[in-house]
Amino acid sequence: MAGKRGFGSIRRLPSKRYQPRYTGPDGLRYTAPHTFDTKLDAEGWLTDVRREITADTWRPAGAAPPKYRTVGDYAESWLTARTLKPRTTEHYRQLLDRLILPTFADTAIVAVTADGVRRWHTSMPPRPTQRSHAYALLKAILRDAVDDGLIPANPAHIRGAGSARRAHKVKPATLAELAGLVEAMPPKYRALTLVAAWCGLRFGEQVELRRKDVDLSAGVLHVRRGAVRTKTGISIGGPKSAAGVRDVSVPPHLLPMLRKHVYDHAAPGREGLLFPAGHGGTLAPSTLYKVFYPAREAIGRPDLRWHDLRHTGAVLAASTGATLAELMARLGHSTPAAALVYQHAADGRDAIIAAKLSELANPKG
Repeated sequence: MAGKRGFGSIRRLPSKRYQPRYTGPDGLRYTAPHTFDTKLDAEGWLTDVRREITADTWRPAGAAPPKYRTVGDYAESWLTARTLKPRTTEHYRQLLDRLILPTFADTAIVAVTADGVRRWHTSMPPRPTQRSHAYALLKAILRDAVDDGLIPANPAHIRGAGSARRAHKVKPATLAELAGLVEAMPPKYRALTLVAAWCGLRFGEQVELRRKDVDLSAGVLHVRRGAVRTKTGISIGGPKSAAGVRDVSVPPHLLPMLRKHVYDHAAPGREGLLFPAGHGGTLAPSTLYKVFYPAREAIGRPDLRWHDLRHTGAVLAASTGATLAELMARLGHSTPAAALVYQHAADGRDAIIAAKLSELANPKG
């Protein structure tokens, strides 16, 4: 005969001893490893089990203590175990400290619920990109917790929460604007501006180019490294992704100016930086912006960001009829989705396409 109670149940065996049973946090049914002389003793055992569950110290009989009891413990180990770019590590650290751990640091991993994740996501500041990055990071951490056997399923499953619409609508520079921008820049920065736009290099890739990476006879830039600025200083490593290691052909019309720049402004020696700072070291974004901001004002484009020049390069390359694969190779992207971020309809291109469609309908001759 079994007696019902608020937590678990107790049955009296034919031997007249009492056997308690309960359902654990993992959803499985457990029976006490031994029986009791009195029902009161069995109830006391169930009370002790319930306290363990409430305090998150419960574990199945014979199981090892969990290595990570809280989200905070697991997240710290998760971040330490990963080999990431310095900027990525810094970014994840900020997301954890500012947005994730204030809510979940002391929460037992097994206690994280879909409801709790939704409430946390709703309570975050209304900054779409930051929210999506924080959610994606928490989801990745919890996904690995599932793989490690700490939780049965990932409670982070809010549709679309890991992506955000681009907050800044990019308007690539026109050829006339680009020419005006170059003219407004000091001579030392003109080649840098042209390479950003016509070759589509990232700023970190540009400032790590060295004389040995420039093949003027073949008209090729060998992109092999990238500079990343973090709170602790400048870190030199590989480009943003494996696909970032590439050779980029320089449009022939840029070669005379690039050749002159190497002669006038590049640091000496094969290891000399192509676009050095005034002190000879790595050029900082803040130094560039001191001349770039007035130049963009001069052409009436105060909205133009330096990174938008890379978008401009993508549009110019696309307007030549380059395939997606060719654009991916030129921009240093490993996935089509990444390359498509930089695709925009070049002004006047649609009219050209329409004209070519008419040629198909009415072929000459």
